[in-house]
Amino acid sequence: MKYTVLALAGDGIGPEILRAGIDVANAIAKKADLELDIIYDLIGGVCWDKHQTFCRSKTVSVAQKTNAVLVGAVGGPKWDTLKIDVLPEERDGLMKLRKEMRAFFGMRPVKYYPQLHDQTPYARGKVENSEIMVLREMCGGVMFAQPRGKKNKKNQRYAYDTAGYTETEIRQFAVGGFELARLRKNRLVSIDKSNVMESYRLWREVVQEVSREYKDVEVKHLYADNCAFQIAMNPAQFDIVLACNFLGDLFSDLAGIISGGLGMLPSASLCEPPIGVTQGIYEPVHGSAPDLIGAGIANPIGMILSVGMMFDYSFGRKDLSERIEHAIQQVLDVGCMTPDVGGAASTDEVTKKVIKEIQKWP
Repeated sequence: MKYTVLALAGDGIGPEILRAGIDVANAIAKKADLELDIIYDLIGGVCWDKHQTFCRSKTVSVAQKTNAVLVGAVGGPKWDTLKIDVLPEERDGLMKLRKEMRAFFGMRPVKYYPQLHDQTPYARGKVENSEIMVLREMCGGVMFAQPRGKKNKKNQRYAYDTAGYTETEIRQFAVGGFELARLRKNRLVSIDKSNVMESYRLWREVVQEVSREYKDVEVKHLYADNCAFQIAMNPAQFDIVLACNFLGDLFSDLAGIISGGLGMLPSASLCEPPIGVTQGIYEPVHGSAPDLIGAGIANPIGMILSVGMMFDYSFGRKDLSERIEHAIQQVLDVGCMTPDVGGAASTDEVTKKVIKEIQKWP
């Protein structure tokens, strides 16, 4: 089998971790007798510097013809204050790519690693066996909705955004969440602020309507602030957390405390719910970390796990994804980890160790 992958290194530590992910992808593809055709392009600030756009239309066209897209990281202080009057997705190449590909189904898994317990804020007995899938709607909500802007109002600066969703957007996302719940533990928590916001009232109404078609799935509705408290106090009670674009962004980082660090977290933005094989964009959750450029200590595990998700959801090879996860467990068992999670290893050392574990399999 041959799979085409668009690789977008992006900014900051993006090129370093993308290289690690591709090395692992090639290693496991070789073991499984698969062929990877990897195409390289630019996204983010480096794309702006060369083309005066954060994501070219040509790049989107190429992405739409591939099996999957791998992204390192985007953004940095150099481009944060650019004064350009454009839509939000034109200021962020990754947002544009998600929107144009309709990669609306965001999956951000976190799990507890006993080897990294001391990197979490939890006491012993409070977090063991926790594993949460935060589902984030990626193409709507306050990140994209109009109107938005900035103006003078009563002699002072005034800025405004719109938190808006259509029923269709909520429904297609919720259906995907319930379908995934059936493949896991038949439990789902939907979070909102329906006590104070109309858009979240619609969110709760539509999710509840969808739930009637999935009577085998236990659904709970929680206000987002309460859910944050519950995750901090008892994360093991959660399995799937269904969230809008804005809350999903926040809660995937919050849930990351279970894993011991953002460098451990992968993500997928899929063009269809993961019921079958689908196109997707895969990236670690962490940012571009400009302070770590060239230091050689960026954590590659979030990227490597994102590669594992790519093999699972876009290639239909869950077995290879599980092999990658097993290799990472073996590497953590021997204490090979980067400084952000309490180790002393370099990016290359962790990556090579993961590849060595992969190569041990018959």
